[in-house]
Amino acid sequence: MGSGQVTDWQGKNVTVAGLGVSGVPAARVLHGLGAKVTVVNDGDDARAREQAAGLEALGVTVRLGDGDTLPDGTELIVTAPGWRPDKPLFAAAEAAGVPVWGDVELAWRLRRPGAAPWLAVTGTNGKTTTVQMLASILRAAGLRTEAVGNIGVSLLDAVLGEEEYDVLAVELSSYQLHWAPSLRAHSAAVLNLAPDHLDWHGSMEAYAADKGRIYEGNRVACVYNVADKATEDLVREADVEEGCRAVGITLGTPGPSQLGVVEGILVDRAFVEDRHRNAQELAEVSDVRPAAPHNIANALAAAALARAYGVPASAVRDGLRAFTPDAHRIAHVADLDGVAWVDDSKATNTHAAAASLAAYESIVWIAGGLAKGATFDELVADSAKRLRGAVLIGRDRALIREALARHAPEVPVVDLGRTDTGAMLQAVQEARRLARPGDTVLLAPACASMDMFANYNKRGEAFAQAVRELGA
Repeated sequence: MGSGQVTDWQGKNVTVAGLGVSGVPAARVLHGLGAKVTVVNDGDDARAREQAAGLEALGVTVRLGDGDTLPDGTELIVTAPGWRPDKPLFAAAEAAGVPVWGDVELAWRLRRPGAAPWLAVTGTNGKTTTVQMLASILRAAGLRTEAVGNIGVSLLDAVLGEEEYDVLAVELSSYQLHWAPSLRAHSAAVLNLAPDHLDWHGSMEAYAADKGRIYEGNRVACVYNVADKATEDLVREADVEEGCRAVGITLGTPGPSQLGVVEGILVDRAFVEDRHRNAQELAEVSDVRPAAPHNIANALAAAALARAYGVPASAVRDGLRAFTPDAHRIAHVADLDGVAWVDDSKATNTHAAAASLAAYESIVWIAGGLAKGATFDELVADSAKRLRGAVLIGRDRALIREALARHAPEVPVVDLGRTDTGAMLQAVQEARRLARPGDTVLLAPACASMDMFANYNKRGEAFAQAVRELGA
């Protein structure tokens, strides 16, 4: 099974690793193509048994409770993106010469002739927002498109469904890129790189290399972040098609082959005639909501990919104006007694929290949760001068408390030991006590939520509800 399309699936022995949101559709699709599908899954809980029953009714074999053993005769593994590369299943596959694809690789190989090209986005933070902005811009240009990949429509549905697209806006995680060796995007962006998922990738170098795969074989533009040299390094290392260009985004004045900001205007000096002398106005900073620095960077990346595809400047402006960000991403909840309350529960790592903290001048910071191996010294040191106070929640809050003691000893800290449902209300009450008119109380936890909440959405909802109770 080399790099070309696999046209004949009839009777091929394919093992699908993992049920879940990608495994079940992959198993259905492969079975429908005539493959002999076996699904292996680590878990054997009620949800897994329910999913297994649905697949077994079709004639798919499912093995629950054993995701490590390679089924006899396997010719290909299609894995869920979250399965770690060091699993025994993959070591056995390597020893047997069996290729491993992810769901993205499968979707890429199953595209029909003349299928819509992909504009792809990855990065530690900002992927979803950027892809949604990109789709909004493409729609404003009259193109048939969808935000797909890690969000919205599944890639398999997008490439195999009835709907015909002109172009796809594709969000890709480092996990998905790791298992997508033959993916070749029209143009792609790496928004930023910061330590994340290192337990999965094994090292920062391996994580960066997987992100960098998004640039392989790009045809028109590799979009990088001028402020994040690691993203430019990945462009340099990529093997791209002849004529593909490196295009930078910057919050400062853009040079040739860059998009940037001049006096409140988003400006393109990459996709214009004579880029050494000319610039094209795209939109105003006020067209980006919210106009926090990291979100302007997201908008510039979306604009760069759209421009690489040939979209007119007016569509960039119209698309950004039409875009509404998802909940829990620097969402303004309320103003109470001169204090702004902002929910950025989506800031689940230090890099996202740093971007959020940089958007405000005087902050009472609500933080904590599951650290996922992160350290907080750099985040606290960089943000110390903005902090009016901090309220800490969650299992790993001591790590943030110790960083505050080292780098911001004068900042008052409230350490909440409780993890029950009332903890967020108490955190909000403590934050109100610390805040002064003109301050922003910012929920930017820098940590995952699963120690106290089902997900970051539930954490953000608890915060917004507590703020509303305070206002009432």
